[in-house]
Amino acid sequence: MIKNIFNSIQAYTQSFGLISKLKLWKYFFIPIIISIFTALIIGFLAYSLSDNIGYYIAKIWRWEWGKQTFTTISSFIGGLSIAVLGLILYKHIIMALSAPFMSPVSEKIEAHLLGVPLSEIHHHRETTFSNQLWRGVRINVRNLGKELVFTIPILLLSFIPVINIFTAVLLFLIQAYYAGFGNMDYTLERHFKYKESLIFVKQNKGLALGNGIVFMLFLMIPVIGVVLVLPFSVTAASIGTVARINENNFILNNKTPF
Repeated sequence: MIKNIFNSIQAYTQSFGLISKLKLWKYFFIPIIISIFTALIIGFLAYSLSDNIGYYIAKIWRWEWGKQTFTTISSFIGGLSIAVLGLILYKHIIMALSAPFMSPVSEKIEAHLLGVPLSEIHHHRETTFSNQLWRGVRINVRNLGKELVFTIPILLLSFIPVINIFTAVLLFLIQAYYAGFGNMDYTLERHFKYKESLIFVKQNKGLALGNGIVFMLFLMIPVIGVVLVLPFSVTAASIGTVARINENNFILNNKTPF
């Protein structure tokens, strides 16, 4: 798993050169618009709601002693909750809506890496624009539900001093995993059916986690992060996923998906 994490992160170093060489920037125009628009909406909602949520949480404390401390903690937790939930929604929205535009990017990258005509890549599984959009929505709605199941209890633990240091790291890694998952599926949808893709990612958690870690770090870069996150992360995920699929010893074991 550790090796896959580093391989997935290293794939980012090839992204810019590959995007330029294959002239892929034009495919990212609409996804970048989707990314910016979604980030602005979620950012505005987060700014508007964080104080209100902190205020309502603070009302739980009925006593005068320690009220100011509890109010401060509540405001922090309110802001953290909105930020985390906002990031979760942001990444799943952009990855779902960008699926039809990212699949052609992944196809071209795969054809280049394997040294075969693009027509040969189409023979894996032919899908239409609507098929790709539905697949993207289905995968990301499924991942959104899974992510919330893990995230909400962890957010509640964030109320506990000291423990909240560890919960912040755990929240980051969970978000990273599902971000990488979504990026990998642009390649997987050509090779595997829905359930098979879930199994593939379970067997290759390191690839998803490594890709998602850099994805999340990109989002910490003001403004430019939401512009470049999809081009670089999708390209890196395609490189890593294609390499793993085409390894001679790769076997898709029929296990329950995570």
